[in-house]
Amino acid sequence: MVNERLPSGWTLARIRDVSGDREAVVLGADRAAAWVGGPGDDEAIRPEIVIGFHGLCLVKPIDSDDWYMGGLNDDGTVDCWSAYDDFHEALRGL
Repeated sequence: MVNERLPSGWTLARIRDVSGDREAVVLGADRAAAWVGGPGDDEAIRPEIVIGFHGLCLVKPIDSDDWYMGGLNDDGTVDCWSAYDDFHEALRGL
């Protein structure tokens, strides 16, 4: 069930309402993701939840409550450049 892979208290319909993206989808978390928002080498992120928004993604790592915003690459990987400690704010930042 899709809602089981969403943040607690959230539905896909609510995510679409807050983000303004009527085609937002839950993506498989079995993909490579990296933090590329700082200097130096990219830092790997182990996704627990990935939500797609027309080429942008929000990624919640397994070991953190933060949400990372990034771009979905053609090969399915995600490069993240922004971090939010609040899911609602991350949605508004899209």
